[in-house]
This record gives sequence, structure tokens and C-alpha cells, in this order.
Amino acid sequence: MTGNEAESRTDTTEFRSPRLEDGADVHRLIRATAPLDVNSLYCYLIICDHYTDTSIVALHEGRVVGFISAYALPKRPDTLFIWQVAVDSTMRRRGLAVKMAEGILERESAAAVRYIETTVSPSNTASSRFFETLASRLDTAIARETYITESMFGGEHHEAETLYRIGPFQASKRA
Repeated sequence: MTGNEAESRTDTTEFRSPRLEDGADVHRLIRATAPLDVNSLYCYLIICDHYTDTSIVALHEGRVVGFISAYALPKRPDTLFIWQVAVDSTMRRRGLAVKMAEGILERESAAAVRYIETTVSPSNTASSRFFETLASRLDTAIARETYITESMFGGEHHEAETLYRIGPFQASKRA
């Protein structure tokens, strides 16, 4: 199966690699998903085109309802950095984010991945719960440490970001 073909379905939800033409829909989803930082439409177009092996979209009735942007760290290819996770408000509490993350990890392109890293702001309890659930599903732990302080944002009002490191985990532990 190529990166652009459907990868899996749950009920009427399809999971697949993002495509360039998904960029505008992903941008709309991110804008509607507080407290995520919204980047430019151009940024999401590039992510949907350049990071197809490590990112994923979820579609329900043909509409983008979930998105994870991620990439392998250049100096540590065994580590997948999950940048943003967004789930449409109508699709929450269905385990969609976990299914998307597992979908990325099941790909051949993620065979070397043994760690996941991400940053989470202290007030984003939904993200904290998601990554705790993911670590549990992978039968591994989470290490947390201060990563980006408020002052590093140069006066822009932004909470600190805590680095979460999940792993190590083995391919056999993946769902």
C-alpha cells in the first residue's frame, strides 16, 4: 500500500496519509481546535505534502476530522516527534487520536521508531491524557522535563512547554 492509499478504517472513519490538497481542511481543523497554535495555511500545505510518511488524517464521511503532524527527528531517527494532534469536536471521546498515532506507528516507515517525543503546555490536560493513554497502550513510561520556558517565547503570551518522552517500546508492543 502506498502512502496515498487508504490505510485503515474504523466504522466510517478512514485513516490515511495526508495529501497536499488536505492542507486547507487541516488548517480549518487546527483553527477550530483550541488550545492548538495555528500556523499559516502554507505551513499545513507543506506538512501535508512533505511529511506524508509520519503524519495522518482521519476522514469521516469524506471530511477531515482528525490530524496528527509528526516527523522523525533528524539526529535521532528512532524518535518520532508529534507536533500537533487535532480531533474535531464532534469526534472526541472515541479514541481517534490514539488510533491515528497507532496508525502512524504501524507503517513500515516507522519501523525504527522506539520513542515518541512531544511538548505539552501545562493547561492542556486533554493532550496529557492522550499521551498517557498512548504510553500505556505501548506498555512504556513517559519522562517529562521542562523544555521551552515562557520567556523563550520572547514576550508573546504563551505557556511553557513540557517535553514528554515516551519509550522505549518495541514493534511487538504496537497495537
